Amino acid sequence: MISHKSTLLETESAFDVLARAQTLISNGRRIINLGIGQPDFKTSPHIVEAAIKALKDGHHGYTPAPGLPDLKESLVQYYYRHFGQAVDPANILVVPGGKVTMAFAMMLLGEAGRDILYPDPGFPIYRSMAAYSGARAVPYAVHEDLGFSFKASEILSKVTPDTRLIILNSPGNPTGGSNLESEVCELVAGLDRFPQCAVLSDEIYSRLHFDGAQHQTLLQFEGLRDRLIVLDGWSKTYAMTGWRLGWGIWPASMIGPATKLAINIHSCVNAPAQFAAQAALDGPQDAVDEMRQAFQDRRDLVHGRLNAMPGISAAKPKGAFYAFPNISALGRSSKDVQDTWLQELGIATIAGTSFGDAGADYIRLSFANSLDNITEALDLIEAWIKEL
Repeated sequence: MISHKSTLLETESAFDVLARAQTLISNGRRIINLGIGQPDFKTSPHIVEAAIKALKDGHHGYTPAPGLPDLKESLVQYYYRHFGQAVDPANILVVPGGKVTMAFAMMLLGEAGRDILYPDPGFPIYRSMAAYSGARAVPYAVHEDLGFSFKASEILSKVTPDTRLIILNSPGNPTGGSNLESEVCELVAGLDRFPQCAVLSDEIYSRLHFDGAQHQTLLQFEGLRDRLIVLDGWSKTYAMTGWRLGWGIWPASMIGPATKLAINIHSCVNAPAQFAAQAALDGPQDAVDEMRQAFQDRRDLVHGRLNAMPGISAAKPKGAFYAFPNISALGRSSKDVQDTWLQELGIATIAGTSFGDAGADYIRLSFANSLDNITEALDLIEAWIKEL
């Protein structure tokens, strides 16, 4: 009865594992959740208060489909302040979550006979939505020995006249990797030969780089802007996952069709959430800095402990809040390790195969949990490995 296209949709395994973990918890089990990808911090009080004030002030109706003008102006200032980039507010589309921007990009650019390139291992919705659009979903590798960066030459070798979109993600989910600047520059230069090919840059973790590194948004490449879509949002930076708030910066040629999709699908983002979003951008950023430092401290613990365990090697995450250790030497599949750790150890993690075929030798651990819980989980994992 349902369309064939709907059978092409996949799911996000983190939510499946979370549901299984919740079932175990309801049955009295203690579960340490290193699976779900969301900050374990609360939204800052001044952001919450802005939403409450908006409700009390009567902001209960529809808003302009692209977002409140003042919010878009705050985003313009945000990009200038944090990244030194000028953005036209007319090219901004505020949407209910980061996934909406990627879905819109693939709906507008994907169809039968076209190719969409995506990272493998990478966020599973890339492949899912690319296939749903009717396009061929074509994976490209990100390499552990490069800190999970891509090689520009490999991506360019996969680009054909049928390629309409390349998806980039840095810092990356599930790897915590960061694309090498030299490879990004080589890729952008190489794309001069393929003017029909757009780029979707998923920068949702743009404020969560470690070791003092600064985010290099693809907006810095002026020659790419007429076919560049930048995806970002409030979920990770401001611990606002449940608020469902994101934005896209679109080329002038695509913002109109993207806005039409918004009008057809969700009309607009709810009003009080947009007031909260503006308070997040314009208000104090101390909580962002504190959260990033906490994640870096946890990264250091996880990276050091994992590499001290026999049978495990882990690249050092450059950002986000994920470790993606190589477990191939354990002689167990990543799915088996995921299920065993959940059922026997009470630790929720995500099998690397949930992020693509190239993730078969890996497992994702989120360190968006307390140092005490992470330490307890690592102690249990280390003891389990020693028993193998």
